[in-house]
Amino acid sequence: MNESVLFLLALLALGLLSKNESLVIAVAVLLAVKWSGFSEPLLSILQSKGIHWGVTVITIAVLAPIAAGHIGWKELVGSLQSLSAWIALLSGILVALIAKGGVTLLASDPQMTAALAFGTIIAVALFHGVAVGPLIGAGIAYAVIKMVEYF
Repeated sequence: MNESVLFLLALLALGLLSKNESLVIAVAVLLAVKWSGFSEPLLSILQSKGIHWGVTVITIAVLAPIAAGHIGWKELVGSLQSLSAWIALLSGILVALIAKGGVTLLASDPQMTAALAFGTIIAVALFHGVAVGPLIGAGIAYAVIKMVEYF
């Protein structure tokens, strides 16, 4: 068994131990791709376009309540009448801007993904955190890296 398969199996075990369903599914898919006989082209496509596909899927999930008719203009205007909603609005803007830096970091430094994945696994397994994916982690890392470079 080669190193990449052993690495993925270790991540699968950590995903199972930490009950991180997203990690388990991701590793299972990657192992299936690896063993499919088409791993070279498929992994190349996933590496180059996967983050953008993921962002698209997340955007669809966020917009689904609008499409379902659960959120409309009335609810949006009504929600903006509270301080909490304004804080949520600003937080959404901030997170989106931070995640933009994460896309840049992951595109320019893909090995950063391993450290981000391990950080997420540690937080989920040991501190009962919630896995929000590497994008926001990469965005925070990007922001901190830029601050360190500035000073």
